[in-house]
Amino acid sequence: MTMRVFVLIAILNLGSFRCTQGQTARDVRDVVGVVHVAGRYHLTDKDFLNEGADQILALGSRVIKVWFYGKRHEHPDGVYPYNSQWPKADSLVEGAKTPYYQELFDKPFTTYVMVVTALGRDDGYWRNGISEEQKKDEQRQFYELARYLLTRYKDTGKTFVLQHWEGDWMVRGNFEANAKPTELALKSMIEWLNARQAGVNQARQEVGQQGVHVYHATEVNRVVQSMRQDFPNMVLKVLPYTNLDLVSYSAWDSATEHYADPNVLRQALDFIAAHTPDSPDFGDRNVYIGEFGMPESGYSLDQIRTAIPNAVRTGLDWGCPYVVYWQLYCNELKDPNAKPPVTSNDAVRGFWLIRPDGTKSWLWDYFHDLFEANSQRL
Repeated sequence: MTMRVFVLIAILNLGSFRCTQGQTARDVRDVVGVVHVAGRYHLTDKDFLNEGADQILALGSRVIKVWFYGKRHEHPDGVYPYNSQWPKADSLVEGAKTPYYQELFDKPFTTYVMVVTALGRDDGYWRNGISEEQKKDEQRQFYELARYLLTRYKDTGKTFVLQHWEGDWMVRGNFEANAKPTELALKSMIEWLNARQAGVNQARQEVGQQGVHVYHATEVNRVVQSMRQDFPNMVLKVLPYTNLDLVSYSAWDSATEHYADPNVLRQALDFIAAHTPDSPDFGDRNVYIGEFGMPESGYSLDQIRTAIPNAVRTGLDWGCPYVVYWQLYCNELKDPNAKPPVTSNDAVRGFWLIRPDGTKSWLWDYFHDLFEANSQRL
């Protein structure tokens, strides 16, 4: 059986999809997206941020997830370094006005999911407590950014989703899955998230949303552990005490670890939604898949052909507002001492749609055909 036949079978098995509560039917190109960040190679002489954006548009998606400003990567030049001269930005609004982001925001994407934290502090500073002054500054910075986006992109039909990266690691301050977050860190995270949301709410109340939307989201990543063991992760200890627009689910613990059983992903989405207050714009379907993927170096092509269509099908059928694949160009080096940009496919782990040598993976064909075959079907 040829690769293209496998792709078509995967597409045909998608069937019909559920629409998010309160929303009209949406084109699949405005729901399924791709992450572009920190790739270890480039293929053109264009600035790296917009090189990747153009590739995603060529794929057929109109949803892109990018890293904006935040201390985890210090500055966009750490994740979009090639063919780029990034100017200094003293505020999030100045960052949005840089030529590279301006070019990105002028492209025909309908949704930009942006990983962003306030400037001037480490992104996990709040773990040891957050002061009233710090909460006010969080609100101010997110207010200013949201107000700018609502004003500058009025009547464009664009949506901007402002989120942070994997919160269950942030609240721990490490990557130890069995380490329990402190009560202070959990309490402070609630206050931190609500302050960010308050800034977005303030901007929307003052400016309105005329032909443009700005939303705020948190991101969870340790859900199955809480679902099965009652472990004190964000889903149990943080989400119920917030009033956020959206929750992003970085779904490696279900979509990848349990890839053969899509019921685990579906149960995880249900579990998140059950512990999250409903959103005015998204109702009880205010959970999106912010990351899912599978590296070619660690899994067979047959496993990938099962895992990724399973995750897409499950997310769409459940009613996720977005389903975002990780990612365009691989960001993980096999040898941490290697110096990017690399040119060999063997130098990276295989989180990709396009390889270092410029060849496209099976998943490129899968997503490309998905967008063509299912446009206007949602």
